[in-house]
Amino acid sequence: MASAPTITPPKIENKKLFIAGKWQDSVSGKTFETINPATGDCICQVAEGDLADVDLAVSAARKALESKPWARLSGSARGRLIYKLADLIEANAKELAALESIDNGKPIRDSLHVDIPGTAATFRYFAGWADKIHGKVIPVNGPFFAHTRHEPIGVVGQIIPWNFPAMMLSWKWAPALAAGCTIVLKPAEQTPLSALRLAELAQEAGFPDGVINVVPGFGPTAGAAIAAHMDIDKVAFTGSTEIGKQIMKTAAETNLKRVTLELGGKSPNIVFADADVETAAKFAYHALFFNMGQCCTAGSRLLVEDSVYDQVLETISSLAGKQVIGDPFDEKTTQGPQVSQQQCDTIMGYIDAGKSEGADCVTGGNRVDRAGYFVEPTIFAGVKDDMKIAKEEIFGPVLSVIRFKDVAEAIERANNTMYGLAAAVWTRDINKANKVSAALKAGTVWVNCYNVFDAAAPFGGFKMSGVGREMGEYALANYTEVKSVITALGR
Repeated sequence: MASAPTITPPKIENKKLFIAGKWQDSVSGKTFETINPATGDCICQVAEGDLADVDLAVSAARKALESKPWARLSGSARGRLIYKLADLIEANAKELAALESIDNGKPIRDSLHVDIPGTAATFRYFAGWADKIHGKVIPVNGPFFAHTRHEPIGVVGQIIPWNFPAMMLSWKWAPALAAGCTIVLKPAEQTPLSALRLAELAQEAGFPDGVINVVPGFGPTAGAAIAAHMDIDKVAFTGSTEIGKQIMKTAAETNLKRVTLELGGKSPNIVFADADVETAAKFAYHALFFNMGQCCTAGSRLLVEDSVYDQVLETISSLAGKQVIGDPFDEKTTQGPQVSQQQCDTIMGYIDAGKSEGADCVTGGNRVDRAGYFVEPTIFAGVKDDMKIAKEEIFGPVLSVIRFKDVAEAIERANNTMYGLAAAVWTRDINKANKVSAALKAGTVWVNCYNVFDAAAPFGGFKMSGVGREMGEYALANYTEVKSVITALGR
């Protein structure tokens, strides 16, 4: 029998755009449905923004950037506002978690204990930076006083994905607000609800009108308008490599706006025979199947040393059989639905490709026979590097287990990808851990752990996994311009 949920699915009214501190219909009057992926039913209608609405939002953001009170606020005052927003997120944690679970499909236990606390923590971290963003005094030749100023880059356009809606919003908003920028955000069309509620909480916290603007809509319209807008100074995007390339090209062809991109991944998770193999196998399962496999860092290529390959495969296959698939609002559920019918179909296409190319489907491989977009946890053994499931980002509950013989082979095969977002190494040998982590071409390498994130630790990718870094002090450089000021002395 299913457990009685402590948080129930909310009833949600139709939603509008948030521009210049006001809720308003789109200029076109269009709306779109946001869908509950656990049932396939419409949750509510959401105003559909496009170029005209982005224009209004950018104008509001520009006005807020250049006028009181935002332009005159000290760093410490900005920090107090960000702290207040973090307080409100914690105070409304159950409501925000429910919005994440109904809109995205993730289990409520994850929304409540991972996503929303992580969102609040990110705002708290960057609130502390707001009054510590400053330049340096630089000795120069001659009778001159030289110093640098770190000034807000300006109006920033931000486009976030659907896999961690609230958390990805915090990764974008928090450093931008700490630096003194103003924001035009496009949430993913699949999951706009938490962004709109967070805009409401930001207004309650006291952010001036126009500092934060939220324009739900679709990539080819609202997203493209943000990328091409001549009065946006910087774009931050998280999503697919294909769309990231388009954004970078558009930025180059328009006003050379600054661009940061957090893109795809095909992360290698390397288990050596001298590791704590049982622990490594359990973490390897979580590294892929957490959030229904819909993580950019998902350890989708599990490389296992030959002598422990069968042991690891047996352990993760056993764990797959224990996965509780079902209603995201049941606290016993460990796997919810995929975010949409389109994503579900894409995943099934990859599973079919794995079977047709000769990989051994050890477990799973099918849709779950129920309403909604559920896919069985699927594990392939005998995977070769040239197979589609080993090369392309699936973004679903599909794991490829790959056998290797020695350290050199593990490094070579791990780096045999166009991506470079994350990787992991499991070994008791610290020398081996240091050697392999140094050789891996990835922005984050975990040693004897996986998916450990902190607002203080920079995150981003090598190669086609992106440009720039989010989180930590490194994120602030993406939202500031450095100005040199040189003053003559003794004239």
